Amino acid sequence: MPETTYTVPGISCGHCKHAIETEVGALDGIESVDVDIEAKQVAVVGSASDHAIRAAIVEAGYEADPAA
Repeated sequence: MPETTYTVPGISCGHCKHAIETEVGALDGIESVDVDIEAKQVAVVGSASDHAIRAAIVEAGYEADPAA
């Protein structure tokens, strides 16, 4: 399964982590979601589209950019 990492500058706490994991994890085809609060990154493994993953992160209340 492909892994994609996103930079999410608004991540600052456990609530942020939970909100993102819940929204992204609910997508079809997602195997895992790993939120790194300190690095402000989200690593996603699964077959969901980039658009769907970004939309889920936005639904959780955050902006997402591809990690550099």
